[in-house]
Parts: sequence; structure tokens; C-alpha cells
Amino acid sequence: MTKRKIVIAENLNQDLLRLIKEAIPDWEIIAGKEKKSWENHVHDAEVIAGWKKEMESPCLASESNLQWIQSWSAGVDSYPLDAIAEKNIHLTSANGVHAFPISETIFGLMLALTRKIHTYVQNQKLKQWNHAGLNLEMHEKTIGILGIGAIGKETAKIAKAFGMKVIGVRHSGKPEQNVDRMVTTDYLNEILPACDYVAVTLPLTKDTYHLFGEEQFNLMKQSSFFINIARGEIVDEKALIDALDNNNIAGAGLDVFETEPLERESPLWDFENVIITPHSAGSNEHYDKRVVSDILIPNLLSYTNGEKPSINLVDFSKGY
Repeated sequence: MTKRKIVIAENLNQDLLRLIKEAIPDWEIIAGKEKKSWENHVHDAEVIAGWKKEMESPCLASESNLQWIQSWSAGVDSYPLDAIAEKNIHLTSANGVHAFPISETIFGLMLALTRKIHTYVQNQKLKQWNHAGLNLEMHEKTIGILGIGAIGKETAKIAKAFGMKVIGVRHSGKPEQNVDRMVTTDYLNEILPACDYVAVTLPLTKDTYHLFGEEQFNLMKQSSFFINIARGEIVDEKALIDALDNNNIAGAGLDVFETEPLERESPLWDFENVIITPHSAGSNEHYDKRVVSDILIPNLLSYTNGEKPSINLVDFSKGY
């Protein structure tokens, strides 16, 4: 009898592989990030964890055995969603594993910009003793968080430790703990003039593409800071550059961009009030463990019990 097969296109340590084997002892488990590890197995794998673009053709072919994909990333905007949906393949994301590191990055950027840490680092390189006009603090300011998922919730919780007022923006408008006021995206423009910080944590979908543009930057305070750790395409990058050029905002912390890597010719590199990180906000020492223990294994147990993998099951109509 042919064993059921799962392909895990990631390099996992033996402890994590052991946990997976204990969950599905009768399955054949193929693991390894390099193409040579999985290329001869994806055509008949029932489950794939860790999607690669090269898998698209064999996995979506008519003779494919694929029933479920577990993404190793939170975002699924790069996936062929229409084709996956058409074949009735389940897709689950890694949403939630980034909540701690990305919320830490958001506050790291906010604190650095507010307290001019980035400026002082540059002064240190130049051996310059320069106060740089430091005069701002974060406590009791207002933060607008666009997207109240796992990352947004954790960001709101940390904001409360600073005594901040939190305004949340989410599709449903459903209230959330640690959020003082929740609005739908229809009210985005209304809340921007009240925000001292705006943090974007939304997924990229057809509805959120260029959600933030010239109109939104013009509504922000000149003393406010803009943080984007979500997806570059959610923001009209030209409008952001213009806002910085015209001093419409005080600065920006950016981990994501419309084109990545960020082109060397981009004006964003040259702004003294911009901090750039290389799409690294979600990186952390516990990433694989959290995906395996909190998402993959519980979903595997549901799946092998004849149920849908329910944790982070993607709604194809929403795109996340």
C-alpha cells in the first residue's frame, strides 16, 4: 500500500521532524529546502508545507495528488490563488508566527525615529557630539494601526504600555482588546489627522493595493511617523517619497517596498528621517518551531481525522 506523502520544503532540525513524524507516523515525509530534495516528490504529494514557485506546474497539473498547502509565510499574495481555489486545494498560512518579532520591529522603528537613535548612530560613525534637536516622546501619543490581526493586536498591547491611544482599522470594524476606537477602512481618512504614528500591518489584496497614497499622506500630521512592515504595494511609493520630500510627515520606518530589493536609485535611501530594513521584520529564532508546533501539526491532526485544516485557512474570496 502506497504511503501518504507530505513534502516539507524547508530545512527543519531533527527535533521538529520528530514531532511531525509522531503526528503522522504512517506517512512518508520528504524534507529539505533545496529543489533536489523535493522535485521528484511534489507531483504525488498529498500535502506540501513551504511552497516554492517551481512547484506550480507539477502541483496544479490534472494528475496531481495535492490536497493541501501549508504556507511557510503569513502572506499568500504571491501564490496562484485562483488556480489553487479552482482545484479545491486547501491553503493555510503562517499568520500569527510573526506577532512578536514584527511588533518589536514596529516599536523599534517608532522609538528610533522618535528618540533619533538612527541619527545618533550616524553621528557616532562621524564622531560628532550633536544633540540633533531631540524633543519628542511616544508616551500618551496616538497610534493608528491598519490591520488588527495577530501583529496588530500585539502592537496595540505594547502601545498600551506606553499609555498610547490606539485607533484600529480593520475590514469588519469588530472591537478588539487594547484598541480604544475601531473603524472600518471606509473611515481611514477620518482618523489619520489624529494619529502621531501610523503602522501598516495589512495583508496585500486587491482591496489594499495602494490603499495608502497621496490623499492619505496629506491628511497626516507633519509631526507624524509612518511605519510599513506589511507589503510595499499597499503604499503608493511615489506618494510616500513626495510626502517626505515636502515634509508632510516627520519620517518613516520601512521594511517592505514595491520593488525588492529596494533599487539603489531609490530616493528613499537618502532621507535622513527614513529607516530602511530589508524585509526582515518577521525574522526570529523561533520561526520554524512556531509554524510546526502552533500551525502545521494541529492542522495535520485535523486533516488526518478527515477534517479541513482549520488554523489560518485562507478565504480565497478575501485573499487571506
